[in-house]
Amino acid sequence: MRKSALILLVLFVVFLGAAPAPAVDANAWSRVFINGQMTPVSFNDGDSFRVQAGEFSGAQCRLGGYNTLESFGPGHQWGDWHPYELYVTAKQATYNGRRGTWHCFTDGRRDGYGRLLMDCPDLAYSQIVQGFAHAYQIDDTPTRPEYLRAMHEAIEARRGIWAHGVPDYVMTSVHSASEDPQREWHYNRLVSTHDGHSESYRHHENYDECEWVCNEEIRADESAVAAAARALRADPQIGPGLAEYQNFHLLEFARRFARLGELPEYLTGDVRALVEARLTADRAEGRLGTTHQERGSCMLYVDFTRRYGGDRASCLRGHGTVPPGANVPGAGHGH
Repeated sequence: MRKSALILLVLFVVFLGAAPAPAVDANAWSRVFINGQMTPVSFNDGDSFRVQAGEFSGAQCRLGGYNTLESFGPGHQWGDWHPYELYVTAKQATYNGRRGTWHCFTDGRRDGYGRLLMDCPDLAYSQIVQGFAHAYQIDDTPTRPEYLRAMHEAIEARRGIWAHGVPDYVMTSVHSASEDPQREWHYNRLVSTHDGHSESYRHHENYDECEWVCNEEIRADESAVAAAARALRADPQIGPGLAEYQNFHLLEFARRFARLGELPEYLTGDVRALVEARLTADRAEGRLGTTHQERGSCMLYVDFTRRYGGDRASCLRGHGTVPPGANVPGAGHGH
């Protein structure tokens, strides 16, 4: 393990030893203003908390616009990160949430897991800009421009989770076909590090407990993508129809077409056909550059029931494991 990561690990262990147990010490609660009302909450991880008093007392909340890595064990890997290093960073995101005072808003809606949805812009920005989280939108649309600027600043500075590699997509959930054999298909969720949109990799695969699942990315030539996006903006027929779209939208149009030959669904109206025709010609004539495939983000498959408690999976204990073939300095695959 590299020196910088070892220092972080030592500080993390010291912090764990000094911190009071949240379950028995009310002082471990954090202060959040929910719809303008000061409210005590307890952070489960960097992107969720449970409300301890007031109108929403007892509610488990999911915080929108960003995502922190799983903190139940060393379950993420990309670049030359060791999974345990990313696990330490996930814990840092939790502590960043706990030690601040934040401002959140909710209209009472809940997600598919029954969690109350919260919008906490100041917390989201803090987590993203420090590299403790990535911008995240649950669907195919990009997330807020201010979150994207914060993420790109963190990436440029190689802060937090970006210090040792930046995949095109971060894998945020893995589902085995064995979880529900009646489903027509199963999916692994991937979140873009370019604009925060989500994609679902559909499959029918069964995963074993502690199996590493890795995304094989199709990566575009970013210089060619940028040139194609500029050409779309400058085109006298197409440009006016794209006036409502920002530059990062046009980059995603060109990038998506270079990778997959398709456009995001949110590009609508007459301009969609014009953009598609232009990018089809660009692709055929080589102006979108070439693509290549490489390993991106990996995630460990462990069923939810085996992630916590004394019976949790063996790969979540200690320093965990490393994906086969991963470029992790000084680590054996079974470490």
